[in-house]
Amino acid sequence: MPKYIFLQYVDESAAPRPGTPELDAVIEAFATYLEELKAAGAFLDGDPCQPSSAAFTVQVRDGSPTTSDGPMSPVLPWLNGYFVLNCKDRRDAAAWAAKNPAARAGSVEVHPILTL
Repeated sequence: MPKYIFLQYVDESAAPRPGTPELDAVIEAFATYLEELKAAGAFLDGDPCQPSSAAFTVQVRDGSPTTSDGPMSPVLPWLNGYFVLNCKDRRDAAAWAAKNPAARAGSVEVHPILTL
């Protein structure tokens, strides 16, 4: 069955803060989504990302690596997590992406994974 990676992007400045009922609701929505994915046999992997302040970027130019603190593009929404799923096809992947709670607050970018 084809594998897809789902990249979840949201506006970090609008994300619920720790200890709030709003964050508890988001966590519950993801727990429900994860249960549904596992029950369907679609779940392979996935985790949330730490805040963008913990991110760093590495580039190699002329054989020399450079490291910069922060995400590659500070103007893009925050990559707040990912899932890797088994999906029957593109339509199935789109249906799972639409159920992802991040799709309501931001967007879910879906990529088919190339099998080597």
